[in-house]
Amino acid sequence: MSQLKVLRAAGYPRMPWKNGGGSTEEITRDTGVGLDGFGWRLSIADIGESGGFSTFAGYERVITVLQGEGMTLRVDGQDTRSLLPLDPFAFSGESHVSCTLLGGPIRDFNLIYAPDRYSARLQWLEGEPRFFSSAGTVLVFSVAEQLEVTVGNNASQLGRHDCLQLDGNVGLLDISIKGQCCVIELIAR
Repeated sequence: MSQLKVLRAAGYPRMPWKNGGGSTEEITRDTGVGLDGFGWRLSIADIGESGGFSTFAGYERVITVLQGEGMTLRVDGQDTRSLLPLDPFAFSGESHVSCTLLGGPIRDFNLIYAPDRYSARLQWLEGEPRFFSSAGTVLVFSVAEQLEVTVGNNASQLGRHDCLQLDGNVGLLDISIKGQCCVIELIAR
C-alpha cells in the first residue's frame, strides 16, 4: 500500500558534509543513517565559497542551483557549462569535483542515488502539468511559495522547499501540479 507524506523545510535536519567543508539539510532518503547505507538521498547544500565536493563512490549525482547566481564545476579535470538556477547537471559520485561560484554563495539541490539499486528520473516542471507515474517512489520538491500537488484524489499544499514523498506505489499514479517544482521518480531494480 502506498504511503504519502509531506516533509516541511523547517524540519529538515542539518548535517556536516562528508569532506567537512560545509553543511547540508537532508530532505529525505530511503534508508540508513549519517552518510552511509542509503540507496538514494535528497538534500539542499549551502555553498559559501568555491572548493571541493565530497566523493560518493558507487553513486550517481544530479545537482541543481536553487539560489544565487550559479557555479561552474570541474569534473575529473573538465570544466562544465555555467550551472544557473534550475539547470540540473548529472555526474558520477566517484568523480573528483570542485566548484567555482559565479557571484557569491549559492544553495543547491542534490539527488544522490545508487544506480545498481535504483533508476532515477529528475525533471523540473512549472505551470499546471499533469503526468502519470508507475515509479515506486515519487518525490515532488517545491521551489514555489505555494505549490498544489494532487495525487489521485489527494491534494497537498507545499511551501518553498517542502517536499511531498510517495512510497510503495504499485500502480499508475495520476499526478497534477500547480506551480514550479522538481519531480523525481525512483524505481527499485
